[in-house]
Amino acid sequence: MESFLKKWLEKEKLEGKIYNLKMEQKNQKIIPIFIGYDYRERAATNVLIDSIYQRSSYPLSITPLVRSQLIKQKFHNRENDKMQSTEFSFTRFLVPYLMNYTGWAIFMDCDMLCKTDIKELWDQRNNKYSLLCVKHDYKPTEDNKFQGEKQTIYPKKNWSSLMLMNCKKCKALTVDYINKASGLDLHRFNWLENEEEIGQIKGDGWNQLLTNDKDNDLQKGKSKLVHWTIGGPWFKDQRNIGGELSTEWFIARDEAMRLWE
Repeated sequence: MESFLKKWLEKEKLEGKIYNLKMEQKNQKIIPIFIGYDYRERAATNVLIDSIYQRSSYPLSITPLVRSQLIKQKFHNRENDKMQSTEFSFTRFLVPYLMNYTGWAIFMDCDMLCKTDIKELWDQRNNKYSLLCVKHDYKPTEDNKFQGEKQTIYPKKNWSSLMLMNCKKCKALTVDYINKASGLDLHRFNWLENEEEIGQIKGDGWNQLLTNDKDNDLQKGKSKLVHWTIGGPWFKDQRNIGGELSTEWFIARDEAMRLWE
């Protein structure tokens, strides 16, 4: 009898989780996407936005996280950190706050190009986790990245460059905490109770790091979301990073800016 009750309770609990997720999916009629914004990479931001829209089968709400706007609204007052290389190094962690700690949202860096339906990523939401990301084991070999910015190495590097965030489970990310916590605490997810709260985004090709013009896997059609992590073709001295993919970025740019007769 006890065994039967235990199985029944487990089944009810599982079905309850599935039901809650289905209700949450039903209630979220759009996919909220937040993009890290840096004025030096405006071209990258605009091309990324268009590449997401053109391939999406689901309604989207896309918000660039413009630091000056967040400061004016008193959502962000953190001083520039000598280790931060972009304007969105820390503003990305405001996503749960901007979502009122409800529902799910996607954050991504602006130096990306979307090559598939973003709904494939959205459908990976799982209430078991506080967030999902691609768990790179990335150790850069260069000393500098775009515009001479200093390259840094730390555990979980680039994990925070693409996050599928369960906002109600990220309440530790208060405005006060984000403004005061160290960069390492934020990017290494030390604000979570344990690493079991971090899920792995499934499927090859999400947040594929493009660091030079010899990354072969990206040339074989596996890429879903390409990430020029050290600078991309929108910078004059990095026009060819990614080889064929840099050409693809220029085609996407020209298509986004095309004037129709």
